[in-house]
Amino acid sequence: MQIQINSDRNIQADERLAEFVRSTLQSKLNRFADHVTRIEVHLSDENGNTKHAGKDKRCMLEARPEGKEPVAITEFADTLGQALSGAAEKMQRKLSSVLGKMRDKNTRAESPDFAEPDEII
Repeated sequence: MQIQINSDRNIQADERLAEFVRSTLQSKLNRFADHVTRIEVHLSDENGNTKHAGKDKRCMLEARPEGKEPVAITEFADTLGQALSGAAEKMQRKLSSVLGKMRDKNTRAESPDFAEPDEII
């Protein structure tokens, strides 16, 4: 699972932040690694450096499951760490749902809708 990190001009994207993002996403989303090819992370500070109002840090995650359309979620929080953790938890629930539906659909396609009655001898 490839992780691509993007940030706006108000976020200092250094190696420490990149490692935090990678470790957080791998711990929360590792079970989906066989089904997701890439996760894009978009970090931004909505108010920039001028205001310090609450919940202005945004983390948008876009996951690309194999054979499916991309799945995106957004989380706002007071800090980047909180926004990333909240977004990872939302993505965990979303991927569980999307991949669970895909697995259920495949299971139903493999099993017949009805069974032939046993012959009575």
